[in-house]
Amino acid sequence: MTGIYLDHAATTPMLPAVRDVMFSCMTGGFGNASSLHGFGRRAKATIEDARATIAEAIGCSPREIIFTSGGTESDNLALFGAAALAQGKRRIVTTAIEHHAVLHSCAQLERQGFEVRYIPVHKTGQLQWEALERAIDQDTLLVSVMYGNNEVGTLQPIARIAELARQRNILFHVDAVQALGYCDIDLSALPVDLMSFSAHKLGGPQGVGALYCSSRVKLGAQMFGGGQERKRRAGTENVAGIAGFAAAVAQSLQFREQRQQNARLLRQMMQDELARSLPEHAFVVNGHPDEAERLPHILNVSFPGISTETMLMRLDLEGIAAASGSACSSGALETSHVLLAMGLEPEVAGSAIRFSFGDGNTEREIIAAARTVATIFKSLRNKS
Repeated sequence: MTGIYLDHAATTPMLPAVRDVMFSCMTGGFGNASSLHGFGRRAKATIEDARATIAEAIGCSPREIIFTSGGTESDNLALFGAAALAQGKRRIVTTAIEHHAVLHSCAQLERQGFEVRYIPVHKTGQLQWEALERAIDQDTLLVSVMYGNNEVGTLQPIARIAELARQRNILFHVDAVQALGYCDIDLSALPVDLMSFSAHKLGGPQGVGALYCSSRVKLGAQMFGGGQERKRRAGTENVAGIAGFAAAVAQSLQFREQRQQNARLLRQMMQDELARSLPEHAFVVNGHPDEAERLPHILNVSFPGISTETMLMRLDLEGIAAASGSACSSGALETSHVLLAMGLEPEVAGSAIRFSFGDGNTEREIIAAARTVATIFKSLRNKS
């Protein structure tokens, strides 16, 4: 399929090295890792090699890695697993701009009798620190905060939150799905208890992820059956997917600085070309204005007066893949809960487009995409 793909925050093309590793697993090794014969032992060794690779990349012990089906399951396992062993603590603290995997889990925990405090954020997307401090008390079990926002890219002060949580003996979970591969994550130095990852955000396969669970944390299993993943996540392991995940992590670690620089370049190029091609004040950039306070590969832009759905449809007709904020199960667009929580005006929140960049994007594509956006914008404005 031809076109310009600017939706890497949703999913990324699979890296060639990942495809090679997975193909080798799928064609040369079909054992069940729980089996005791040679085929099973080889499958088990593949999983443990992958576990060691990922653990080394993020600075933890291999025993602290739990393989899952992706970021959503990792978030669910962290929250429900911690809640299962709450020992009387009934409060959970999170932010209003989390991924729905966290927000919907929190809503379910509220139905089970837990109290959830949703911390507001500033217009930049960073949480309001004083509100966080006020929300935490002796009854707080867990704080869950996303590392970098999947819609606007704003980074949260994870190290500072981690220190606060550790001082008050509160578990701290981080959804790092968008951050892995772009941020330097060292769990040997960062006092985080639980951290979620997903393979398909950094060139790995869909359907596989991981949860880091510190050795100091007891987690209640949410899937029951066999004794896989040290009895914390039952089910026959996705051997090829896990191997592909490890290959993607190894690649991202090797080329992280290059990927960061390339993403920043493409993001800035897109923003600059939009500024050159569009009338003054035609668009608004959402998120944190400081480069050091945002993920490098996400650019969220609003075009007031043009609905998100209309712009996305026109871009798709031109072969350009971008994204909105949130989508319900029917596929109909909803105004982003992230942008609304940031306090953006309705016409800004309702006209936002997320462009996200990655391996394979070229400068020529970015210029062409920005100019196409400008052409669409002018066409729609002339009709109004």
